[in-house]
Amino acid sequence: MALDPSPLQNHILEALPAPVRERLFPHLKLITLSRGEVLHESGTPLRQIYFPTDCIISLLYVLENGASAEMSVVGNEGAIGVSMFIGGETTTTRAIVQSAGSAYRLSGRKLKQEFERHGDMLHILLRYTQSLLTQMAQTAVCNRHHSVEQQLCRWLLLSLDRLPSNKLAVTQEIIANMLGVRREGVTAAAGKLQKLGAIKYVRGQITVLDRPQLEKLSCECYALVKHETDRILRASPLYRSAER
Repeated sequence: MALDPSPLQNHILEALPAPVRERLFPHLKLITLSRGEVLHESGTPLRQIYFPTDCIISLLYVLENGASAEMSVVGNEGAIGVSMFIGGETTTTRAIVQSAGSAYRLSGRKLKQEFERHGDMLHILLRYTQSLLTQMAQTAVCNRHHSVEQQLCRWLLLSLDRLPSNKLAVTQEIIANMLGVRREGVTAAAGKLQKLGAIKYVRGQITVLDRPQLEKLSCECYALVKHETDRILRASPLYRSAER
């Protein structure tokens, strides 16, 4: 039987000092998330925070007509539910599971109790929030100024960074919804990447065959987001301590 994922597979939880882990880990609940599952809708009160271990969750802005566009992806580097500790109890985004897997859930009450200590948990989550805002801002620019092919490359690379393999279980329709573009545009872009040997696409699954080529074909947005995220998070002494 497969072992349950450890909380330490999430980088935020891994970076916490031992005393904080001892206080919080007994209150973590492991949950299994299916692709397409919605963790929260726009405007609904947030009661819990999620720490992914091996799944990917997308944050989407959804319009009144149902159209949507992804603003950021969250994997084992981060958390879902940051609005609880930056002054709001609700958020304007929908959180939907892009790639199935597991996450650890913590109640908002326990999180706020830890924040009242003004200690390490608050420090590291604020740094993570800064990196998340960077990703959102760059995604908005990318969606406005770069081609569907470049956006697809960026999206694939960000997803790969949060998965243990080079395979993504995803349909072209889902990608189109994430990028906020027409499905035909995604089909054409994926077809071109496949002809170039960068990816292999079989219905419902994309395998990245040549990551360096994918990085070359992507716009500068992926590299900027990755560099800034690494800079923000690795500058934290908590992260550096966890890496040692």
